[in-house]
Amino acid sequence: MFTQNFTAVGDNLALSAIVALIPIIYFFWALAIKRMKGHIAGLTTLVVALVVAIVAYKMPAGMAFMSATQGAVYGVLPIGWIIITSVFLYKLTVKTGQFDIIRYSVTSITEDRRLQVLLVAFSFGAFLEGAAGFGAPVAISAALLVGLGFNPLTAAGLSLVANTAPVAFGAIGIPVIGMEGPTGIPAHEISKMIARQLPILSIFVPFYLVFIMTGFKKMMEFLPAILVSGLSFAVTQYVSAYYLGPELPDIFSSIISLVALAVFLKFWKPKSTFKFSAEAEAAATVASPKLSTKQVQYTGAQIFKAWSPFLILTGIISIWGIPAVKLALTAKYEGTNIILKAVNSLGHALTYYPEVPLINNKILNGAHQPVAATYKLEILGAAGTAILLAAIISKFIICISWKNWIITFGETLDELKYPLLTIASVVAFAFVTNASGMCTTLGMTLAKTGSIFFPFFSPFLGWLGVFITGSDTSANLLFGGLQKVTATSIGMNPLLALAANSSGGGVGKMISPQSIAVACAAVGLAGKESDLFRFTVKHSFIFLIMFGILTFLQNTVLSFMIP
Repeated sequence: MFTQNFTAVGDNLALSAIVALIPIIYFFWALAIKRMKGHIAGLTTLVVALVVAIVAYKMPAGMAFMSATQGAVYGVLPIGWIIITSVFLYKLTVKTGQFDIIRYSVTSITEDRRLQVLLVAFSFGAFLEGAAGFGAPVAISAALLVGLGFNPLTAAGLSLVANTAPVAFGAIGIPVIGMEGPTGIPAHEISKMIARQLPILSIFVPFYLVFIMTGFKKMMEFLPAILVSGLSFAVTQYVSAYYLGPELPDIFSSIISLVALAVFLKFWKPKSTFKFSAEAEAAATVASPKLSTKQVQYTGAQIFKAWSPFLILTGIISIWGIPAVKLALTAKYEGTNIILKAVNSLGHALTYYPEVPLINNKILNGAHQPVAATYKLEILGAAGTAILLAAIISKFIICISWKNWIITFGETLDELKYPLLTIASVVAFAFVTNASGMCTTLGMTLAKTGSIFFPFFSPFLGWLGVFITGSDTSANLLFGGLQKVTATSIGMNPLLALAANSSGGGVGKMISPQSIAVACAAVGLAGKESDLFRFTVKHSFIFLIMFGILTFLQNTVLSFMIP
């Protein structure tokens, strides 16, 4: 048996906290200063965490290593599986040329640059974030804007700012789903709280995008379209996140926002068509190829076919999220429905909860209660399996051979091998810090900031996590347990702290070195990352302070907003 000791170093909380910070500080140093590759930084940080857990926190070596395996397995399934299948489905549309039609359907609507930013960077980028995530939204939307004639720096910067609204629910909700593991709080409950925060930003972002593009006067001229875009997105985001869970808010919100704005433009036009004064000259210097229309016209049937893989994905994920179906898929269904009972039989065959050797019920927490530890292997019930099913069905619609289908899947695995290793190591690190007691030590220390200050700074943890890792998922896994422990100790609702971590992380995405590098590469600005960082950093701080104030208010005078 191992009893967690939160003052393991010299029986001193402050000294223990300093030691517990060593793996986190090392991780920051490895990425921000040393600029190690993500998987190298993740693996070496895991090693540092294991050393601290064993040497400083007196955790038996076998237990420390087994807690790392529990985290690594969770990093692969369900988190890694979602990323693999999401990127795979997106790559199928690219390889078959359907993505060109999707792009055409969005960009052929208007020549006004303000509309193009809302349609491409905000709505379409959110759709890509929800369907694939992992850098694809910024890269694709930024390159698309450049092809339309935007200055490369402006295109990249606007795409990064726009991407803040959907990040928390990106890649079929994996940042929220991933937080459930180390915190023990159901993902749907966290989603409900984020639904009380993020839609406020989603309304604000379209205003902000147009304002930094054109200034206040041109923004006000465009006010009706901004309201339609932002409100339709925010309302849909709230409803889907609150009532359905974290998997589909980005998908639903982006589609509704796109359709609403497109329909609105049938009845309303701005007084003037806004274009940049020097856009022709800027477009001529872009390294990325311009979007070529060549007067191509696609029929409604062709456009519907191109969008069908993501429409199918939306439908299947919706079914997977129905509570009764979810129970059947994970071998927990006890109802009498014949179809669900049949599904439940298959769910039993593909669901495993093996005990983690050495640590299951062998670690005593602060309340001296044993902590259960199992490998969560819900194969059929995983959202990634639903996405794979969508990819199988889509194979027959977009007409790709099984050979090329399998080749594309292999290419996806090859492209994601290092990112998957990064995720597995970061999740393993998070589980080690939780199991050893390091996370609780830091939470107890932060709790001394008191109930007045911590709610304001709660989003800052998520912001820092995403700035360093480039991933809201990784930030949630790193700091989710810390947020929960701290909030509980100061009387703050843990749901509010976890939502603040994820929402704050979203606004850290626009200054993450990883995101900056992806955006620069997409628009031909390699080597000028510092310019893009200077473009986005002030906007990131503005959004972060907004979330700090909102979280503070929700913890005090707006506490009725907590579900």
